[in-house]
Amino acid sequence: MKNQKLQDVIKDRYGKIARGEQTFCCPTCGPTVTDQCLAVGYTAEDLQLVPELAVLGVGCGNPTALADLKEGETVLDLGAGAGIDAFLAAKKVGQHGRVIGVDMTEDMVAKGSHLAKQHGYGNVEFRLGYIEQLPVDSGTVDVVISNCVINLTPDKLASFKEVHRVLKPGGRILIADLVTAGDLPPDVRASASAWADCLAGAMPKAAYLEAIRSAGFAAVSVVSESPYEAPGMDARLQGQIISVKVRAVKGQ
Repeated sequence: MKNQKLQDVIKDRYGKIARGEQTFCCPTCGPTVTDQCLAVGYTAEDLQLVPELAVLGVGCGNPTALADLKEGETVLDLGAGAGIDAFLAAKKVGQHGRVIGVDMTEDMVAKGSHLAKQHGYGNVEFRLGYIEQLPVDSGTVDVVISNCVINLTPDKLASFKEVHRVLKPGGRILIADLVTAGDLPPDVRASASAWADCLAGAMPKAAYLEAIRSAGFAAVSVVSESPYEAPGMDARLQGQIISVKVRAVKGQ
């Protein structure tokens, strides 16, 4: 499938979510977005700390809880959406820190930017761009976080190379994402809707971790993992999709 077609389908899907025209089916059967967020690792306190409209229930983890963010750090949030993780990160890095959210969906960037201004997040900004070509200067970021987004990119290695480029020496990543336990059926891989569901673009776990190493990262480790099951998921995918949280460091 052509990359442009994939991008158009994904932008359309997440644009509708940003505008409130559609919801995203998370890996739980919870009836509300709040239930979905609690199930993947957010706490009730987390959800109270951020603007309500930033909570969309589209992730598979809570990277800010595992990234060990420190006062004054610069954080880059890949596929930031409406900003739930960016706003949580902003609380942790404080007024002397900075958070940059990058998303390829215009409606998400507009929504995040509006919420940041409306709620006084002066240390958060949102930029329109692709992970494979990040609109961020080289060597300027302390920490990169991402929540169930890199699986949406057609070229994972190029994405991780860009992440490596923008990090300072010694900078780190904490990525929550979906990977597979084996090969997915060809028709699933070719399905644009399955890509938008964060399924078709998922790589085998070993290949995913190797892509991170090949991009130049060291100390690559899986912090945690769990089976991913979504209501209505193709029966052939049961037990094949895994939610992982991965940490790695850019060597000196």
